[in-house]
Amino acid sequence: MNSTADHLSTREDLVWRAFFETQVLFWRRLGQQLQQDTGLSEPDFAILSALVQAPEQRLRAFELSGVTQFEKSRLHHHLNRMIGRGLLTREQCPGASRGTVIALSPEGVTAITTALPIRAAHIRQWLTDPLSDGQIDSLTEISETLLERLRAADPPQATPSPGCA
Repeated sequence: MNSTADHLSTREDLVWRAFFETQVLFWRRLGQQLQQDTGLSEPDFAILSALVQAPEQRLRAFELSGVTQFEKSRLHHHLNRMIGRGLLTREQCPGASRGTVIALSPEGVTAITTALPIRAAHIRQWLTDPLSDGQIDSLTEISETLLERLRAADPPQATPSPGCA
């Protein structure tokens, strides 16, 4: 037994290998270009993107963990590094003595508003431009089908209470 080919049909193995390599190379390329063009890492971008869309550009750390899928310790360390770089601030929750929120700093707002159109250009370059309209429609349909199954297999997420409570 040397590979998945020992357990998958030829057709299944072909689709798996193409899908896997595409994902690896796609995310590597996007991550490299994002870092080169903006100085942001993928986790930086995910956190800043979530915060720029959040009410008052603030979220609790556990809400950010849902975006990044980081375990608590890794997220804590990454947030501290971003705070140290001036991209984020940590603020006390009103009415919650132990609660804090993570907020975008002015530098964080500048970083994400600069990065968003650059990320869009990268997505066009590596995902949508090489495809025909029909291929884009097919990829959308395939992705939605897979996403529906994957979401259904995930355990329900705890719904955070609004605010800092």
